[in-house]
Amino acid sequence: MPQQSPYGRVVLVNGPETLLADRAVATVVARARAEDDQVEVTETEAARLDPARLAELTGQSLFASRRVLVLRDLADLPAESAPAVARLATQPLPDLAVVVVHPGGNRGKSLLDQLKAAKVEVVECPPYKAWELPQFVAAETRRLGGAMDAGVAQVLVDSVGHDLRALASAVAQLVADCDGGQITAVEVRRYFGGRAEVTSFAVTDAALAGRTGHAMEQLRWAMSTGVAPVLITSALASGLRGLGKLITAAPAMPEAQLAREVGVPPWKLKSMRAQARGWDAGGIAHALTVVATADAAVKGAADDAGFALEQAVLGVSRSRRS
Repeated sequence: MPQQSPYGRVVLVNGPETLLADRAVATVVARARAEDDQVEVTETEAARLDPARLAELTGQSLFASRRVLVLRDLADLPAESAPAVARLATQPLPDLAVVVVHPGGNRGKSLLDQLKAAKVEVVECPPYKAWELPQFVAAETRRLGGAMDAGVAQVLVDSVGHDLRALASAVAQLVADCDGGQITAVEVRRYFGGRAEVTSFAVTDAALAGRTGHAMEQLRWAMSTGVAPVLITSALASGLRGLGKLITAAPAMPEAQLAREVGVPPWKLKSMRAQARGWDAGGIAHALTVVATADAAVKGAADDAGFALEQAVLGVSRSRRS
């Protein structure tokens, strides 16, 4: 089915994930230009939009017969301009395409409700949960013509972090340099190995599995390569909370639902179950206390962050049943 023309319509891009929001805006602008390559495109911040300026931007242009108005940060729109923006949805102008971008939250909710009541097109841009990021990476790879399995996608997430723009940029680099083929963990480590081989997640996985010596080696190398101490305590706490949810989950819970409950991609449940065999609720509670103490230390309560982290890794490993 052909896409509906963006002219004579308002599109609401709603949510805090700026990469998705920027892509949604670019899609509408591209649709408008596909219909009229002479279209005039204007972007403005909502905070700077008074009724007179809005009338100027939505009126007939001297240079083009059609216009696109992109209104950023709708939450900051002055109250006196809100009725005029709402009218663009209820009384659309046939040669005007309007894209309003709202960062999510409750600011400006009254106008949002009015736009939605007018049946504008809504593009939601919610933040990704940590366990969803490998899915994003894999989908992004496919979008660019490459391929990457779930395990490799997780390696890239562990390497680059949770910022969606950074992940998209890393995928673009890999797909371009690997000629759009199957991307392997070897290639991810070749490009991002300074971060991939020793990360807070690698320290955490070793400690939770009871491989204390390996965890300490990973920790010392992580510290020497500049991994922030707070990222390590955060990863330890996150890993322990995930194990706690796993061992207390209902035995008959479906895999997909269990993965959502624990907060990990489904493929990671297998390794977590192996780790969980050495843990009970009391051990996890004690380990979380150890990590909380270390977290306070690395945030300023102690002089030696490295020593505090070593004590945390040892304490977590000792909390595990032998």
